[in-house]
Amino acid sequence: MERYEQAKKLFAERGADTDAAIKRLAEIPVSVHCWQGDDVLGFDGGGIASGGIQTTGNYPGRARTPEELMQDIRFAFSLMAGKKRLNLHASYAILGEEQGKTDRDAYRPEHFAPWVRFAKEIGLAGIDFNPTCFSHPMVRNGLTLSSPDEETRKFWIRHCRACLKIAEYFADEFGSYCLVNIWIPDGLKDVPADRLTPRLRLKESLDEILALPYDRKKVRVAVESKVFGIGVESYTVGSNEFYQNYAATRGI
Repeated sequence: MERYEQAKKLFAERGADTDAAIKRLAEIPVSVHCWQGDDVLGFDGGGIASGGIQTTGNYPGRARTPEELMQDIRFAFSLMAGKKRLNLHASYAILGEEQGKTDRDAYRPEHFAPWVRFAKEIGLAGIDFNPTCFSHPMVRNGLTLSSPDEETRKFWIRHCRACLKIAEYFADEFGSYCLVNIWIPDGLKDVPADRLTPRLRLKESLDEILALPYDRKKVRVAVESKVFGIGVESYTVGSNEFYQNYAATRGI
C-alpha cells in the first residue's frame, strides 16, 4: 500500500487520478479465451490443431470435456479481478447426439446454449465468438476462404455466416454486443508467383459473409491478420495490410 501511495502521488503530479482509473478499469469487461484450457482442441472432433498453429493438444491436465473446461474456467475466473467475458471458438460447440452428424457450416445457437447458461451462472458480461477455420478436413492445401476450390470456399463462407447468427443469439441473451473475430490459416510454404488472386478470392468470400443480414449493433465483426504459421511461412493471404484496408473500406 505504501508503494501505491508513492506511485499515486507521482501520477497526480502529471494530472492522473489513479483511484479513478482503477475504478473505471473495474467496469471494463475483459474477454478471456476459452481455448487456453485445452490447447485449442475444442469438442467437435476436429482433432489436433492444424493450419500452422503451434499447439499439440497434449499438455498435462488439459480439459477433456466441456464440463471439465467449464470447471477450470470457473476456478480461474474466481481468481481474476474485474468484469469478464468469455471468448468461444466455434469448435467448442456441444453437439450431443449430433456429434459427427452436424458439420461446422450447419452449427446453430442451440449448440452453444450450455455455454450461455454457464456464462450467466458465473456472472459474465457476455460471450464473444470466433469461427474455427482450421483443424478440419475442409482446410485443403492450407487454404479456406481463399481456396481456388469452390466447394472448400463455400463451406467456410457458410460456416462464418452461421457464426454471425450464433453471435446474434449471444447478443440477445446477454443484452450486449458480441465481437466476432474472423481468422483464417491460409498461407503457403512456397513463395507463389501470384500473390494477388488468393487475396481477391478472400475479399469475395468476406464480402459474401458480410452480405448476410445481421444487426451491426449486436454483432461487431473483426478480421485478424496472420503473420505466418508453422509450415506456411512464405506467403500469408490475410496479411496485416490486406485486412487493414478491407476493414477500413467495409466499416468493420
